[in-house]
Amino acid sequence: MHNVTPFDFFTDPSVSDMAAAIQVAIAPIFLLVGTGAILNVVTARLGRIVDRARALENMIDAGEDARLENRHRDELLVLDKRLKYGNRAVFFCCLAAVFICMLVALVFLLGLFGGAAGGLVALMFILVLGSLITGLFNFLREVTVATRLLRVRQEFRSRSVDEAND
Repeated sequence: MHNVTPFDFFTDPSVSDMAAAIQVAIAPIFLLVGTGAILNVVTARLGRIVDRARALENMIDAGEDARLENRHRDELLVLDKRLKYGNRAVFFCCLAAVFICMLVALVFLLGLFGGAAGGLVALMFILVLGSLITGLFNFLREVTVATRLLRVRQEFRSRSVDEAND
Protein backbone atom coordinates (compact mmCIF):
# COMPACT_ATOMS: atom_id res chain seq x y z
CA MET A 1 0.00 0.00 0.00
CA HIS A 2 1.25 3.48 -0.97
CA ASN A 3 1.22 6.19 1.69
CA VAL A 4 0.05 9.58 0.43
CA THR A 5 2.05 12.56 1.69
CA PRO A 6 1.43 16.27 1.32
CA PHE A 7 4.45 16.40 -0.98
CA ASP A 8 2.88 14.10 -3.59
CA PHE A 9 1.37 17.22 -5.16
CA PHE A 10 4.85 18.44 -6.04
CA THR A 11 5.83 15.66 -8.39
CA ASP A 12 9.02 16.03 -10.37
CA PRO A 13 7.88 17.67 -13.61
CA SER A 14 10.01 17.32 -16.69
CA VAL A 15 12.09 20.22 -17.98
CA SER A 16 9.87 20.51 -21.05
CA ASP A 17 6.77 20.74 -18.83
CA MET A 18 8.44 23.48 -16.81
CA ALA A 19 9.47 25.37 -19.97
CA ALA A 20 5.95 25.17 -21.39
CA ALA A 21 4.44 26.38 -18.10
CA ILE A 22 6.85 29.32 -17.97
CA GLN A 23 6.10 30.27 -21.60
CA VAL A 24 2.36 30.35 -20.95
CA ALA A 25 2.71 32.26 -17.68
CA ILE A 26 5.13 34.87 -19.07
CA ALA A 27 2.63 36.62 -21.39
CA PRO A 28 0.89 38.60 -18.60
CA ILE A 29 4.29 39.86 -17.44
CA PHE A 30 4.30 42.31 -20.35
CA LEU A 31 1.03 43.72 -19.01
CA LEU A 32 2.67 44.00 -15.59
CA VAL A 33 5.60 45.96 -17.06
CA GLY A 34 3.19 48.35 -18.80
CA THR A 35 1.20 48.80 -15.60
CA GLY A 36 4.44 49.59 -13.76
CA ALA A 37 5.26 52.26 -16.34
CA ILE A 38 1.83 53.83 -15.85
CA LEU A 39 2.34 53.81 -12.08
CA ASN A 40 5.69 55.53 -12.56
CA VAL A 41 4.05 58.37 -14.51
CA VAL A 42 1.15 58.78 -12.08
CA THR A 43 3.34 58.80 -8.97
CA ALA A 44 5.68 61.36 -10.55
CA ARG A 45 2.69 63.60 -11.21
CA LEU A 46 1.48 63.11 -7.63
CA GLY A 47 4.90 64.19 -6.36
CA ARG A 48 4.72 67.40 -8.37
CA ILE A 49 1.18 68.07 -7.12
CA VAL A 50 2.31 67.68 -3.50
CA ASP A 51 5.32 69.96 -4.09
CA ARG A 52 3.11 72.66 -5.63
CA ALA A 53 0.56 72.40 -2.81
CA ARG A 54 3.29 72.80 -0.18
CA ALA A 55 4.71 75.82 -2.02
CA LEU A 56 1.27 77.46 -2.16
CA GLU A 57 0.65 76.74 1.53
CA ASN A 58 3.99 78.35 2.40
CA MET A 59 3.10 81.44 0.32
CA ILE A 60 -0.24 81.74 2.09
CA ASP A 61 1.39 81.26 5.52
CA ALA A 62 3.99 83.92 4.70
CA GLY A 63 1.20 86.43 4.18
CA GLU A 64 0.35 87.96 0.87
CA ASP A 65 -2.27 90.30 -0.47
CA ALA A 66 -5.84 89.04 -0.49
CA ARG A 67 -6.06 88.73 -4.28
CA LEU A 68 -3.06 86.41 -4.48
CA GLU A 69 -4.14 84.46 -1.42
CA ASN A 70 -7.59 83.83 -2.94
CA ARG A 71 -6.01 82.68 -6.20
CA HIS A 72 -3.68 80.34 -4.32
CA ARG A 73 -6.52 78.92 -2.22
CA ASP A 74 -8.50 78.24 -5.42
CA GLU A 75 -5.50 76.46 -6.89
CA LEU A 76 -5.15 74.38 -3.70
CA LEU A 77 -8.73 73.19 -4.15
CA VAL A 78 -7.93 72.06 -7.68
CA LEU A 79 -4.73 70.37 -6.51
CA ASP A 80 -6.74 68.53 -3.86
CA LYS A 81 -9.07 67.22 -6.57
CA ARG A 82 -6.07 66.14 -8.67
CA LEU A 83 -4.61 64.31 -5.66
CA LYS A 84 -7.87 62.45 -5.20
CA TYR A 85 -7.93 61.23 -8.81
CA GLY A 86 -4.21 60.48 -8.82
CA ASN A 87 -4.45 58.41 -5.65
CA ARG A 88 -7.36 56.46 -7.08
CA ALA A 89 -5.35 55.82 -10.25
CA VAL A 90 -2.44 54.49 -8.18
CA PHE A 91 -4.77 52.28 -6.13
CA PHE A 92 -6.48 50.69 -9.12
CA CYS A 93 -3.25 50.27 -11.12
CA CYS A 94 -1.61 48.61 -8.09
CA LEU A 95 -4.65 46.39 -7.73
CA ALA A 96 -4.31 45.44 -11.40
CA ALA A 97 -0.63 44.61 -10.80
CA VAL A 98 -1.54 42.35 -7.87
CA PHE A 99 -4.16 40.59 -10.01
CA ILE A 100 -1.58 40.17 -12.79
CA CYS A 101 0.83 38.51 -10.35
CA MET A 102 -1.93 36.21 -9.14
CA LEU A 103 -2.82 35.41 -12.76
CA VAL A 104 0.80 34.56 -13.58
CA ALA A 105 1.03 32.24 -10.57
CA LEU A 106 -2.28 30.59 -11.44
CA VAL A 107 -1.40 30.07 -15.10
CA PHE A 108 2.04 28.73 -14.16
CA LEU A 109 0.63 26.24 -11.66
CA LEU A 110 -2.08 25.10 -14.07
CA GLY A 111 0.49 24.68 -16.82
CA LEU A 112 2.87 22.81 -14.56
CA PHE A 113 0.50 20.50 -12.74
CA GLY A 114 -2.35 20.40 -15.20
CA GLY A 115 -5.90 21.26 -14.52
CA ALA A 116 -8.80 22.90 -16.20
CA ALA A 117 -9.56 26.28 -14.72
CA GLY A 118 -10.26 28.34 -17.82
CA GLY A 119 -13.12 30.10 -16.08
CA LEU A 120 -10.90 31.15 -13.19
CA VAL A 121 -8.19 32.39 -15.57
CA ALA A 122 -10.81 34.37 -17.51
CA LEU A 123 -12.17 35.87 -14.28
CA MET A 124 -8.67 36.90 -13.18
CA PHE A 125 -8.02 38.50 -16.56
CA ILE A 126 -11.31 40.41 -16.35
CA LEU A 127 -10.33 41.64 -12.86
CA VAL A 128 -6.96 42.77 -14.23
CA LEU A 129 -8.50 44.70 -17.10
CA GLY A 130 -11.30 46.15 -14.97
CA SER A 131 -8.82 47.47 -12.41
CA LEU A 132 -6.49 48.81 -15.08
CA ILE A 133 -9.32 50.54 -16.95
CA THR A 134 -10.57 52.13 -13.73
CA GLY A 135 -7.05 53.32 -12.91
CA LEU A 136 -6.61 54.77 -16.39
CA PHE A 137 -9.95 56.58 -16.23
CA ASN A 138 -8.90 58.17 -12.93
CA PHE A 139 -5.55 59.14 -14.48
CA LEU A 140 -7.40 60.67 -17.43
CA ARG A 141 -9.61 62.62 -15.02
CA GLU A 142 -6.54 63.93 -13.16
CA VAL A 143 -4.96 65.07 -16.43
CA THR A 144 -8.23 66.75 -17.47
CA VAL A 145 -8.47 68.66 -14.18
CA ALA A 146 -4.81 69.71 -14.53
CA THR A 147 -5.38 70.93 -18.09
CA ARG A 148 -8.33 73.06 -17.00
CA LEU A 149 -6.18 74.64 -14.30
CA LEU A 150 -3.48 75.52 -16.81
CA ARG A 151 -5.74 77.40 -19.19
CA VAL A 152 -4.46 80.93 -19.40
CA ARG A 153 -6.85 83.37 -17.83
CA GLN A 154 -8.60 85.74 -20.23
CA GLU A 155 -7.03 88.84 -18.71
CA PHE A 156 -3.54 87.57 -19.52
CA ARG A 157 -4.48 86.51 -23.04
CA SER A 158 -6.01 89.88 -23.88
CA ARG A 159 -3.05 91.72 -22.34
CA SER A 160 -0.62 89.71 -24.51
CA VAL A 161 -2.60 90.51 -27.66
CA ASP A 162 -2.69 94.23 -26.80
CA GLU A 163 1.06 94.27 -26.12
CA ALA A 164 1.76 92.46 -29.38
CA ASN A 165 -0.27 95.05 -31.33
CA ASP A 166 1.69 98.00 -29.85
